[in-house]
Amino acid sequence: MEFCPECGTVMFPKDDKFTCQNCGFTEEVTEESKSSYNVSEELNQEETVIVTDNNINTLPTIKAICPKCGNKLAFWWLQQTRRADESETRFLRCTECEYTWREYD
Repeated sequence: MEFCPECGTVMFPKDDKFTCQNCGFTEEVTEESKSSYNVSEELNQEETVIVTDNNINTLPTIKAICPKCGNKLAFWWLQQTRRADESETRFLRCTECEYTWREYD
């Protein structure tokens, strides 16, 4: 996964660029990023949850200090980003500045 260096949001490939849907930052897709990012058109709707917009106010919140602005409250969600035998990745997004970061168990 590619993360935006400006705001920390997950960037998705579009044409030959990674594009941040939050702040509009773009980055060219390189051979190196192609090898680490596998794009598949197949989605299993029952098992896949991808947050693609800023309307995440329905997600649960947790007390966590934002590394960017110091706010003490964040939305959180879990996503399987590695092999199935490894733990899920916890994503957090600041309720104030919308900076997104991740934590591993």
